[in-house]
Amino acid sequence: MSSIELTETQRAMRSIIQRIATGPELSKDISMEEARLGMNAILDGAVDPVQAGIFLIALRMKRETDDEQRGVLDAARDATDHVLADVDEVVDIADPYDGYNRCLPAAPFLPVVLAECGVAAVSHGVDAVGPKFGITHRHVMEAAGIPVDLSPTEASARLSDPDIGWTYVDQRAFAPKLHDLVPLRGTIVKRQVITTVEVMTRPIHGRKKTHLVTGYVHKPYPRIYALLARHAGFDSALLVRGVEGGVVPSLRQQGVCFNYQQMGEEQSFEIDPTAIGIEQNVRAVPLPDDLPTASRPGDDIAVAVDVRATAQAAARAGMAALEGARGPTYDSLVFSGAMVLWHLGREATMQAAADRIRAALDSGAAAQRLR
Repeated sequence: MSSIELTETQRAMRSIIQRIATGPELSKDISMEEARLGMNAILDGAVDPVQAGIFLIALRMKRETDDEQRGVLDAARDATDHVLADVDEVVDIADPYDGYNRCLPAAPFLPVVLAECGVAAVSHGVDAVGPKFGITHRHVMEAAGIPVDLSPTEASARLSDPDIGWTYVDQRAFAPKLHDLVPLRGTIVKRQVITTVEVMTRPIHGRKKTHLVTGYVHKPYPRIYALLARHAGFDSALLVRGVEGGVVPSLRQQGVCFNYQQMGEEQSFEIDPTAIGIEQNVRAVPLPDDLPTASRPGDDIAVAVDVRATAQAAARAGMAALEGARGPTYDSLVFSGAMVLWHLGREATMQAAADRIRAALDSGAAAQRLR
């Protein structure tokens, strides 16, 4: 194809790739506007899939700059259907979209508990995406009999209903162009910038404030997530050093987390499960010994767990915890829920916040809200 036949977008992508994909020493950074243009071109299917893959891999290999990540986030938000909920404040629970494969996730039930404590909460995700292809919020909610294919408007209505006050919304519904890239991301294999920014798309927000709660593992990410959260318009953010990068901290050791308020700079703070009465000898909810395994031929990255069986086990554990059954899932909801209530200023101390979460669980009120 000659340069005369190329569209303006295609010429721009060629220029971008020529600069970002020239090796570890010669690659050049691009502007926020160019990163947004390149990502929008990929989302619109305006460039060849090979070029789309090179764009994402080259950014990763040279390490994305702050402006490049902000530009890709802008494009992802351009492709998102944003809905205003009929509530003043919304808490956005953004667990890793590629899920869990070393423990049973408890976080899918966190929005239910928060709703019982008067906090409107939404979680979001996908069915399956790399690099982990683990157990996701969607899998667990579906196993619990909760609707997972709501439109953003329908999800917002659940969030705004005082008798419900929580919801799940799938990326396939609120950002279909972004979801269409799941096969490409699987082909790339390794983590790309999309993995970082997709949790910041903010599909449902409150009339006055929207608060982000997300997790991380590696030390560079709190600064990056705080930067992107402010750019996306989150009024506050709680960044939890959680198991498998999720929003639930380790149940048996102290840790350091970060937060910011009113678009300010992020600050670190220490957490200790024993300080709020949690005494566990496990980091997270362990996988049951009798779970069937699944094969994933040729994939040495993702741990092979049977998705359906593991999601059903997580759903049973979560629903039991909502009924007040003590154990790792119960403690996971107490710990993560207490952090959110404290972060929002709904309780003055972490202990008071933990007591409030326990009351919601022990009374069975949270379980009733799920039903």
